Amino acid sequence: MPKLIRITTVPLSLKLLLAGQMKFMMEAGWDVLMVSADGREVNEVTRREGCPHHVIPFTRKITPFHDLYCLWLLYRLFKKEKPDIVHSHTPKAGLLGMIAAKFAGVKTRIHTVAGMPYMVAEKRKKNLLIAMEKLTFRWATEVWPNSFSLKDFMLKEGLLDESKVKVIGHGSSNGVDLDKFSRNSLAENHLIAATIRITPSENDFLILAVGRLVRDKGIEELVEAFLLSKVSQYGKLILLGSFEQKLNPISEEVIRKIQDHPRIVQIEWSDHVAHYFALADVLVHASHREGFPNVLLEAGAMQVPVICSDIIGNVDLITNKQTGLVFPVKNTEVLKDALEFAFVKRDFMQVLADNLYKEVNEKYERNQIHQLILENYIRLGAENLEIQNQS
Repeated sequence: MPKLIRITTVPLSLKLLLAGQMKFMMEAGWDVLMVSADGREVNEVTRREGCPHHVIPFTRKITPFHDLYCLWLLYRLFKKEKPDIVHSHTPKAGLLGMIAAKFAGVKTRIHTVAGMPYMVAEKRKKNLLIAMEKLTFRWATEVWPNSFSLKDFMLKEGLLDESKVKVIGHGSSNGVDLDKFSRNSLAENHLIAATIRITPSENDFLILAVGRLVRDKGIEELVEAFLLSKVSQYGKLILLGSFEQKLNPISEEVIRKIQDHPRIVQIEWSDHVAHYFALADVLVHASHREGFPNVLLEAGAMQVPVICSDIIGNVDLITNKQTGLVFPVKNTEVLKDALEFAFVKRDFMQVLADNLYKEVNEKYERNQIHQLILENYIRLGAENLEIQNQS
């Protein structure tokens, strides 16, 4: 039985970004071990995926001495487990996981790239992050960017050789669960609970944003655009996500507006996101950087019209006025206009949502992505076997 070790920095990534992937591989005959830092999600993800979890105390910040300790722990783990494949996701897990796997003699080392933090970093930190990305890619045997536009960016930046790069299918790290994100699968009690939290009036136009409430997600521009728009008189802005002021803080002024404005509702993270999509009139994803955002796939599966920024990842899925509206990143004025357009042209926006729904169903169904990943695991195993036979 081949052994696979799947690594992310925090267990939340195993739960949300890679949901169902480990279980699929285990059912396909693989011995799977999950690795991440400790966290409240560990018990849940272990139960859902049906495979064991090992704690390595990663931090999300740059902590050199602690990172060396984690590197040593990973090396010892890999020497003990002797995996056929180590596959990492998220920057810190990728950097330490690829180095440790190389020194432990793991033949197949895959790192999935789902965005490049250095795109929005300050100059001094940017140079360090670039060096870390290059080091990660150097020790990986294959690098899987989760969109074609991200692949093009990585090659243009000279981060690695093209021979190492592969996009799985049409893109995405994990596809979308079309059973979960379906209007036919909604639970009435969760729909009522979501409605109570939003407390919409009968004719409110509901604008939804899903994800961490941090600067890089474009929350500041979205709040300002909403408040400047005529839509703020007739609708509500629903922010589904938690503040992360330690890592990528929003300005205190914008936080006050979010907390005090009667037409802005902030809701802490929910595992029942599909029910908020079902209530929304439009999904806005104003992010500054992405790889391939799951939230756009989920909106597409739920037939919710989309407005998004024109960044890497977003534009792989959303074509302006074909599958959604696209605005220049960080441009508050154009975003305001897009919100007003979506409010007035609701029939047209639904046509775009229907187009997106067809594309998501055809190209990004979760089991289809899982099967493609499995096929690539098998391909890499066969290539390694051929190399061993030749040597």
